[in-house]
Amino acid sequence: MYIAGGVLLFILLISLIAGMSSPASPLKLIGVLFVKLAAGACFLFLLNSFSGDYGLHVPINFVTSAIAGILGIAGVVSLAVMQLWIIG
Repeated sequence: MYIAGGVLLFILLISLIAGMSSPASPLKLIGVLFVKLAAGACFLFLLNSFSGDYGLHVPINFVTSAIAGILGIAGVVSLAVMQLWIIG
């Protein structure tokens, strides 16, 4: 657990340092990622609301929200397909 946190912190720091030389600010990038994360959580909430009667439930956590937020509707569909066919 600590190793994964350290790797994540290292990647975040490297991306912030690399982003300082780019025209877009790193804080703007982080803000956009948080907005996408929140949008992904909203997409998953809507999926769970409308598909609960059919036995489909995709958990809303950081990873699934990030996938749904970054990939959009395609990410929500892929998470639903994985939940139905792979996890079962």
